Amino acid sequence: MQAWAGVPLIVREPPKACAVCDGGMNVQKTIRRTVRTLTHGSFQAQVTIFVCASHCQKQNHLVTARSSSLAQLLVPHCTVGYDVLVYVGCQRFLHYRQREEIRTDLGKRYGIVLSTGEISALGRRFLVYLQALHKKRAPALRAALEADGGWPLHIDATGEDGRGTMVTAWAGWRNWVLSAWKAPTERAEFILPGIERVAAEFGAPCAIVRDLGRAMTEAAAQYVQSRKKPIPVLACHQHFLADIGEDLLQEEHHQLRDGFRQIRLLPRLRAFVRQQGRHLGESIGLGREALDRWLEETGRTHGLPKGVGGIVAVRSMAQWVLDYHDEGSGLGFPFDLPWLDLFCRGLQLLAAVRTFRRTVPADTPIRKALETLERMLRPLEGNQPPLLLIQDALSKRADLFHRLRVVLRLEEKNPTAKKLDQIQAALQHLEASLRSKRPERGPAKDTRGAIDLILAHLDRHGPHLWGHAIRIPRRAGGGIGLVARTNNGLESLFHTIKHGERRRSGRKILTQDFEVLPPAAALATNLHHGDYVTLVCGSLDRLPEAFAQLDATHRSRSIAVGAEQKGTTAETASLSTIDKRFVRREIFEDYILAAAKSAA
Repeated sequence: MQAWAGVPLIVREPPKACAVCDGGMNVQKTIRRTVRTLTHGSFQAQVTIFVCASHCQKQNHLVTARSSSLAQLLVPHCTVGYDVLVYVGCQRFLHYRQREEIRTDLGKRYGIVLSTGEISALGRRFLVYLQALHKKRAPALRAALEADGGWPLHIDATGEDGRGTMVTAWAGWRNWVLSAWKAPTERAEFILPGIERVAAEFGAPCAIVRDLGRAMTEAAAQYVQSRKKPIPVLACHQHFLADIGEDLLQEEHHQLRDGFRQIRLLPRLRAFVRQQGRHLGESIGLGREALDRWLEETGRTHGLPKGVGGIVAVRSMAQWVLDYHDEGSGLGFPFDLPWLDLFCRGLQLLAAVRTFRRTVPADTPIRKALETLERMLRPLEGNQPPLLLIQDALSKRADLFHRLRVVLRLEEKNPTAKKLDQIQAALQHLEASLRSKRPERGPAKDTRGAIDLILAHLDRHGPHLWGHAIRIPRRAGGGIGLVARTNNGLESLFHTIKHGERRRSGRKILTQDFEVLPPAAALATNLHHGDYVTLVCGSLDRLPEAFAQLDATHRSRSIAVGAEQKGTTAETASLSTIDKRFVRREIFEDYILAAAKSAA
């Protein structure tokens, strides 16, 4: 590969006839270009350009011709090959590698030197080509979706801190991103046109799965109303549960959190553990071994081991409370209630410490450590703040939420139509039970309010919770197709993109990144799906060839140039990054200040 470096490669194909007059062609000039491809590395190409002998013009330019073989390798008006473009794009948007990583890899593996700015530009251009290829192959993709008997539309939006909102339309049975677009804010007027574009390009969906937000609800309803043949609009069961859980549990959960902050239990426990660790010093290893042996003994009483093992035991008890997050499932609030888990562990340890203190340890350090630990945990039973009362109310509401979760059985990933009917019947039974057991009067005001909240959600969203069994047309094989009950697949896609962007940028907060991230980045995730790749280009190895065919009809101008000149979308965000740059210009501020002075 390096053998080509510095050696000019002469590219001079016999000229074809003029495309206008069919006459001969003469040599216009010979140019030398530095060309970079993965196959050949970096080399000098000496290219001969021919011009019409009769000086014919096309669009006010002389008719010229050059090497078609080299043109098939290189991006128009660029010195890199399509294979380099694809390599950079895949590394950036499939593997989320940083620019320096891509730059280093190109240099070491292929002998190609690119600046970080060139890599950024190639990444953006890659998405333009991919979007154009996606649009060109839309008929083939549509045929595949129709062969499946249709496709359910899962639609959702993501962003960061309310900015950079990206709406994504996802074909559920194929797990393909069909379209993605930026919306200034999540409103129906910016979502409905996107749904209509996707339906026009890929056919009408057989169902729509959406979240419970007002924008998605209105957009889906308006689209269905515009159609002669109705289609089911389904509410995501995960969003449905989360919405109820937040309304049901958030207030008491926050009260419990504020109570823990008031008694400062966590910082005191951490300080206690650190202090015990310093006192133990290097003997902590021996203490753990002694505690292990003592725990494995049979017939031991409710006491503590003697010596250093007892100190390690007290220290480990405090750490057990600090590890309260282990009680959760990792799904986050409201499916996990970490402050309630902390309270329960703290209360359990308080009872255990009192049991240990009944048999007073002979070792003074152990006795004092137990006394200190009990003193820290005692505020859990106090009235200021009334944590026990808050915990009791939260636990009752959490029990209601748990009953609803058990009935919906979201842990079953691929339920059959029969199981879906059973789940629907179980939910109807729970609703009837809640209505019958709802206290009409008396002191159970909180229970009455919690039940009313659940019933209100069921009344509002109940009509959109069922209808997942879709009849497949006979031409597609017949039978029943089941639509996923949640948007978890799409949410997982968003998580992958955000995780990758954090890995690439090194930033936790992605506000700026999502504002500049092209929506076509979501389309790039389709390249992970072999069936999609087969339809659009055959294989990833042939993706550069497919990109080259997009430019074949107009080599004088890359498709990326036209894409960059498109107008911007409507801007309704209060202060986007672009607006912020504009209003911070010194000349703009001077303009305002000058007007203010003249008014004075």
